[in-house]
Amino acid sequence: MFPSAGDPVGNKLVTSLARPGGNVTGLSVQSSELAPKVVELLRDFLPKHGRLAMMYHIGNPVTELQTNAVKAAAGRFGLDVAIVEVRRAEDIAPAIEALKGRADALIVPSEPLYNTNRIQINSWALRAQLPTIYFDRVYVETGGLMSYGPNWPSLWRRAAEVVDKILRGAKPADIPVGQPRTFELVINLKTAKALGLAIPESFLLRADEVIE
Repeated sequence: MFPSAGDPVGNKLVTSLARPGGNVTGLSVQSSELAPKVVELLRDFLPKHGRLAMMYHIGNPVTELQTNAVKAAAGRFGLDVAIVEVRRAEDIAPAIEALKGRADALIVPSEPLYNTNRIQINSWALRAQLPTIYFDRVYVETGGLMSYGPNWPSLWRRAAEVVDKILRGAKPADIPVGQPRTFELVINLKTAKALGLAIPESFLLRADEVIE
């Protein structure tokens, strides 16, 4: 049972969300489907700018799916997106540094390499004066600008329900893969001020939580 797969169909963990097949099921965050909303938020937040960048961890299939989804969404909104390739932790700092003057905002997907280095990523992005959006609120809680992603406590509760069904004898192949029901936009005002950004009141009203 997987508690939070990025894209189980795209990564061929299951045949479909409705009928997983095989001997595995769980919860999907459908991270690649969040891309259009993330790009839309950046477009609304930085309406006078159109140069986006995204960090792509080479070798991570979930990040590849997210990257392709961001590129497609940016194209629909008429925005340019530069893909910055990263192979290891040591590549992150120079990758962000190289974006100075080349991008108006950075998109960082949620994945193990970035999660481990999230405090450093926040610091480097701030040093480069680069507004950054994440797919997970944990980055914003440690100094990131903003995030849009699933409500994790809600997802974990549903994961426990799936485990209970399996323990009671249900076959994983017959249990549909669950998807997030609630999403949250989180904004860190302290980081916005450090970046010299004045966030419009109308945008703040869209946030589910504002960290001050």
